[in-house]
Amino acid sequence: MSIFDEPKIDCHNHLFDPAQFPYLANTIYRPAGQEIGTLNQFNRVLDAYGVQHALLVQPTSGYRGDNRLLLSALASSEGRYKGVVVVDHDISLEALAAYQKKGVVGVAFNPATEGLTVMAGAEALLPKLAELGLFAQIQTVGDQLVQLLELIDQSDVRLLIDHCGRPDIEHGLYQPGFQALLRLAERGRATVKISGMQKFAPMDSVFEDTLAYVQALLDAFGPEACVWGSDWPFLRAQQRVDYGPLLKLAEQFMPDAHVRRQVMWETPRRLFGFR
Repeated sequence: MSIFDEPKIDCHNHLFDPAQFPYLANTIYRPAGQEIGTLNQFNRVLDAYGVQHALLVQPTSGYRGDNRLLLSALASSEGRYKGVVVVDHDISLEALAAYQKKGVVGVAFNPATEGLTVMAGAEALLPKLAELGLFAQIQTVGDQLVQLLELIDQSDVRLLIDHCGRPDIEHGLYQPGFQALLRLAERGRATVKISGMQKFAPMDSVFEDTLAYVQALLDAFGPEACVWGSDWPFLRAQQRVDYGPLLKLAEQFMPDAHVRRQVMWETPRRLFGFR
């Protein structure tokens, strides 16, 4: 059995549909052309590759706190999709609970794109997420995570770390940000996404350049605290990226079928409540 026949859940992807859901006027980036990915297009991609479920992530680009497209997709998916939204830090517990009832499992923070200032004031939000059992999904780059550890330790919120922590491959495994990510495994409340390797390594050498990082994360967190994601529709990609080769890349990173089943099926089903 190959990875195309195995059950799979894609835990990092975005929807962009400016024709039906116009972008915010002040968005930091306006996805266009091949970057646009509608719900219908995404459904067809998952069907073609035998992917049963997906975790939709509200993008900073285009929509940020306008979650209408994501919520519409959740409402029509009959449980196929769960979501991660973007909200203001002063959102009420009741409003978060209402999101949760619609299939939302977490809130996204993106210092990698918006800078560390986007976390200012989050100390009021993280305990609310913890109370509801929602995830704080955080995307950092380089050594940003080091500067967020004090904030993270102020609550017992569950953490979901994007894209292997987006290390700088020129600085090796022992760069402070990546080592801080590995130490989060000891806290027992963090999950890491084996995703987005194409964001910090060239596609032509992505396996060779990122294997050591992926293996270190699998060793530290274990398959029961790792999930996989494609990052479809590959916003701001510097080189061509296709869904099928990314699945084969996951198979290379995880040649053991039992590990793949845990990371790509059992763990996300348990963490995010897919039926």
